[in-house]
Order: sequence, then C-alpha cells, then structure tokens
Amino acid sequence: MEKEGKYIYCIIGTNQERNFGPIGIGERSDEVLTIGYNDLSMVMSNHPMTKFVVNRENMLAHEKVIEEVMKEFDSVLPVRFGTIASDAEEIRNLLDRRYREFKDALRAMEHKIELGVKGIWKNMEIIFKEIVEENKEIKKLKEKIQKDESKKNIYAKIEVGKLVQKALGRKKEKEAEKIIDVLRKTSFDYKLNNTIGDGMFMNAAFLIDKGREKEFDNIMDDLSDEYKDRIKFMYAGPLPVFNFVNIVIYPEEWEK
Repeated sequence: MEKEGKYIYCIIGTNQERNFGPIGIGERSDEVLTIGYNDLSMVMSNHPMTKFVVNRENMLAHEKVIEEVMKEFDSVLPVRFGTIASDAEEIRNLLDRRYREFKDALRAMEHKIELGVKGIWKNMEIIFKEIVEENKEIKKLKEKIQKDESKKNIYAKIEVGKLVQKALGRKKEKEAEKIIDVLRKTSFDYKLNNTIGDGMFMNAAFLIDKGREKEFDNIMDDLSDEYKDRIKFMYAGPLPVFNFVNIVIYPEEWEK
C-alpha cells in the first residue's frame, strides 16, 4: 500500500484550522486543510508519496486551490508545484525553522495580487512589412533577391530570414516597452516571461495592490481601444503571485 503524504499548496497567516473543501489535487477529491505552527499554516491535502505527475491538469488543480484560498486571505505565499511532505510533523518543523522568512514574505505580499497580460499582434503580414521598411539592409537584400534568379538566391533568402528574426526580436522588445510603461504606473513590480511564436510580443506579470485592480482594468480597456486594430490583449487575474513569490522546499529540508 502506498504511503500517504501531505501535498502542499501555499502558506497563510492563521492559527485556526481551516477546511477549503474536497478540491485536492488528483482524482480523489481529497479535503484541502491547514496544518499550523504558531500563527502560520500550510494549506495541504493528502496525496500518495509517489513520484508526482507533472501535467497541465495537475498544475491547474494546484493553482485552483491557491485561488480558492485567496478568496479568504489577503496574503498567500504559493509553494512550488509538486511539493509533498511525509506527515504533519514535517510541516510544523519546517514552519518553525523558516518562520521569520515566511512571516516577512507574507507581510511583503499583503493585499497584493498578480495580473497577467499577453500582447499578440493581430496581423503579422503588416508587422513583417514594417520590419522591411524600418531596416535598410533587409530592404536592400529583398530587392536584390527579387532581381536575382541564381543559386545564390537561396543563401540570400536564408540571410534575410536571419535578419528578419533578429529585427522581430527587437521590435517585440520595443512594442512591449510601450505597453509596460503604461501599466507599470499602477504596479509595485512586473516581470517579463518568455513569449511563444512570432505573434506574441509580450508576456508580462504585474504585482499590484488589490485596491488598484479596477484602475488597472480601466487602463487595459484604454489600451485595448487604442490598439484595437493592431493588438489582441489576453488579460488574466487576479492570480496567485507565482512570478514574485514561489516558496521552494528542498527534499533535504524534510529530513532535518
């Protein structure tokens, strides 16, 4: 029989036992409960002590539990996905050893949320045309290719492709900076994450005070109107503050 462990979602500032319902990770619908030490608690659910499956379904379940906790607590510290303790005593010992660190982090994240904004160009044909017009070297090479029917044409096309990709990267950075300069005014901090594909030029997370969420919403509405013909914005939140706090508990810490 597989040994039961305690799967950890996040840390909150409370000494009261809580039950957030049967929303635990996995297919068993385990109750999500708290295990506390002094005025700190880890939010957890029972889970077999086996190698954890990293997939989209489990990652979303992990995040969903934290979002449920956020409905009741102003300050929530996400714990890295896939963290499992063997028992309640290990959790209490860890809360004891890292008590000051967790208390300081909770204080820093009090009344704060994360909002995610992705920017995607609507028409890449227009973007590539802009790149050609903005770069004399690319424009010159493209004109040369159109006139040249020799085998050298292939190498010239490869060279143009490389130049275009570099120019596209610079254009992404420049366009993202314009949007971020507007949004950062309401934020404590922001972080840029990797973009996917040619069309996505921005993938950013913003740390804001809960009281300014509406203000941020209004700015997003204004940006959507201003760039409606050029950019599609994907706006998500409030989210757990994964980009700004993600508590890591190393395996050797459980053994102490």
